[in-house]
Amino acid sequence: MQSFSSDGVKIAFIDMAPTSDVPKHRTVVLVHGFASSHVINWVNTQWTKTLTHAGYRVVALDDRGHGESEKLYDPAAYSSQVMAEDVRRLMDHLDIPRAAVMGYSMGARISAHLALAHPRRLEALLLGGLGIHLVEGVGLPLGIADAMEAPSLDGLTDPMQRMFRAFAEQTKSDLKALAACIRGSRQTLTAEQVGQIAMPTLISVGTKDDVSGSGPELAKLIPGAESFDIIGRDHNLAVGDKSHKQAVLDFLARL
Repeated sequence: MQSFSSDGVKIAFIDMAPTSDVPKHRTVVLVHGFASSHVINWVNTQWTKTLTHAGYRVVALDDRGHGESEKLYDPAAYSSQVMAEDVRRLMDHLDIPRAAVMGYSMGARISAHLALAHPRRLEALLLGGLGIHLVEGVGLPLGIADAMEAPSLDGLTDPMQRMFRAFAEQTKSDLKALAACIRGSRQTLTAEQVGQIAMPTLISVGTKDDVSGSGPELAKLIPGAESFDIIGRDHNLAVGDKSHKQAVLDFLARL
């Protein structure tokens, strides 16, 4: 892994060249979800292999507070706008003037904020695992932060709290940093704001996803946006689904 300083915060990332004989001369920047990392969200699910094999340069970062990036404990350090600037600074660091930016769950929320703040830097926006809750919801319940700060997993009874705490322990995450992230990254966008997203946009949500909200409803608010239903997949399984990958490849090929 490599790293750089994003306004004083160490951000870890990978930069993978195309493996195809016919490179697309296009970069895809990947932004992972809460309590995950570039490895868990994008490498283990074969996204990096899929995209580089299709001819794309792939850049994927560990969000602040996650993976190999610096851990911070002030919720204000995790606003969606601040985390979007990490992505923009990474693109600056690598001299990438424009890229297709793809986020999943919290990463999709970050990517949407990036699209509004720096529209000229995105040639396409791909939102996975986030639908109308970009407008009508603030992300995961605050109880997830409480779960991260609980003395142990054994004392938790709520299924969602147990799921995220167990996942965070499995990935050896910094629980205190994740609690701060949940509390700080709860920014929505208004319907008017998402209506200003002008680049080609694909929204992909699992049909059994009870976290993201409706993909088609969000697509209606973004001019020209496309929506893809990931059939039979919940929030956790939708990200690596084969049909999801094919939909993204087809979408990118039309740019």
